[in-house]
Amino acid sequence: MNENRLLERFLSYVQDDTTARGDTSDYPSSPGQIVLGKLLADELQALGLADVLQDAWGVVTGTLPANVDRKVPVVAFCSHLDTSPETSGTNVQPQILRDYAGGDIVLPADPTKVIRVADNPELNDLIGKTLITSDGTTLLGGDDKAGIAVIMEMLAWLVEHPEIKHGTLRVCFTCDEETGHGVDHIDLGQLGADVCYTLDGQGSSTIDVETFSADQAIVTIHGVNIHPAIAKNRMTNAVRVAADFIASLPRRTLSPETTDGRQGFLHPYEIEGGVGGVVLKILLRDFDESGLVHRAEVLRHAADLCAANYPEAKIDVEIKRQYRNLAEGLAKEPRAVGNARKALERLGR
Repeated sequence: MNENRLLERFLSYVQDDTTARGDTSDYPSSPGQIVLGKLLADELQALGLADVLQDAWGVVTGTLPANVDRKVPVVAFCSHLDTSPETSGTNVQPQILRDYAGGDIVLPADPTKVIRVADNPELNDLIGKTLITSDGTTLLGGDDKAGIAVIMEMLAWLVEHPEIKHGTLRVCFTCDEETGHGVDHIDLGQLGADVCYTLDGQGSSTIDVETFSADQAIVTIHGVNIHPAIAKNRMTNAVRVAADFIASLPRRTLSPETTDGRQGFLHPYEIEGGVGGVVLKILLRDFDESGLVHRAEVLRHAADLCAANYPEAKIDVEIKRQYRNLAEGLAKEPRAVGNARKALERLGR
């Protein structure tokens, strides 16, 4: 690949604010995803790809036709346009560290923010490489604009080097992955691939063969609001109910800060409201579907306990399906992982 051009692509893509939003039913949830998608569709067309489309949902697809005369599987490559809503993606100012010499990395716009080797020992493996960070005031957007840049540069390289033989390649850029809706509007029949590789991970030379299965819980607590001066025996403070609800959840065994590996968890990540009502959003994660069922039961049990302690409160627990472990799908097509491993072996990884 052309590394300088790869870097230029990435630095271009992070300029578009594609922050996903979880507070809207719009799809995609932010207009920047449409903007970046259109840019990518234009670039795909300029490369000469066929069937380039940005559909009504903002999803971008295209085809690089095969240059071999035998039938081979159709392979797709996928990345997502959106970035996490947890931190701003507006006015990203990348910091480029060429020939990284090692040591801690200070983010220039906020020197209190430091990427420390002690916390990120993998930095020791990157000495001499080019590193890119944000300036400390925003996300960088590497998740997943780095994946997008790699796919686009790969396609450009293959177009420029027809001597490299390949089957039909499909590309798919999705929206709202960060809010659990990345595949809501993917038509697998229209995509037409035998296997799809998603470029969205941590580090290099890693093949992820399974993921969490995921649900989201929305816990709505209805309190009774009344002026504090006359509240005795009449007010039910939803904020206090919410505090008791969260405190009743297992913290030492089922929280992300106390689990790792294949352990699932419950993760309260957003709270909004007041005396009259509070809405909690909670992530449920487990590798097995039965684990998700158990997590939901834990939440409903906590709701029942709080309802018993606050009889005037009403507590609703809604479970929304998000996505499921990809291991089940990979079991149906074992060549997918096998071929990926062979590719890394050929690279000496």
